[in-house]
Amino acid sequence: MTDTIALIGFGEAGSTFARAGGWEGARVFDRKTDTGDAAAMRERYAEAGVEGAATLAEALAGRPFVLSLVTADQALAAAEAAAPHLAPHALYCDGNSVAPQTKQSAARAVEAAGAHYVDLAILAPVDPARLAVPLLLSGAQAEAAAAALAVLGFQNISVAGDAVGRASSIKMIRSVMVKGIEALTAECMLAAEAAGVREAVLASLDASERPRPWEARADYNLDRMMIHGLRRAAEMEEVVKTLEALGTGAAMTRGTVARQRAIGMLALGAPPEGLGAKLAAIEERTKIQ
Repeated sequence: MTDTIALIGFGEAGSTFARAGGWEGARVFDRKTDTGDAAAMRERYAEAGVEGAATLAEALAGRPFVLSLVTADQALAAAEAAAPHLAPHALYCDGNSVAPQTKQSAARAVEAAGAHYVDLAILAPVDPARLAVPLLLSGAQAEAAAAALAVLGFQNISVAGDAVGRASSIKMIRSVMVKGIEALTAECMLAAEAAGVREAVLASLDASERPRPWEARADYNLDRMMIHGLRRAAEMEEVVKTLEALGTGAAMTRGTVARQRAIGMLALGAPPEGLGAKLAAIEERTKIQ
């Protein structure tokens, strides 16, 4: 089965899945191969045992199963660029975190080319879950895609229906809470640190609910934003589109976009250990900029 796969994008998700599933024979195209990162990308391909393609057309040629795992701002462009090169009746699984409207636009491009589009939502971080990460599919060929993904080693697959956009609606609306809590964590903890009341605020939060200590939650949320803030901001812009289309308002979500991007743009690299160290790093880099 692995020699039937084409992967578009080889970032965290694509490389994690390929290594975990032993996808030797999978053909991969990542646009970083066209940049100064080409040598590093070739090393990553070799480590994962996959076959790097020089062009998108080369990656897709004759491959009946395509998995697109790029950044949110490139999802539609990737589908449009891929469409002319897709094998007839190929399954194009779009696993990118974008609005249902964006996926519907991508579906039109893919299906006009004679292939089948499947809306794929990844509902948790791929690391450490790897192939156990929950996947939600929708689209006319969602059942066929679910069967193919199971053969590739995925263990937690659900089908949400036959309408493209349903799986991504669930993902986008869920992100209002998940990513919003991260952004609110940053706002709360930075203010608490500046006021000299961090310990008291954390203790107050711990007293209100106890599934996990808030020190650990705050540390984890800031860790995610430092590493993935820019990618998460792009995803949350798609959440704004989702909410605006529903007419329910997106004021808090716009704030989440701004906060995620602001911390992501600090380019802090590997996050320091501990909540206090993370807050100090954010404050110091903010002063420098």
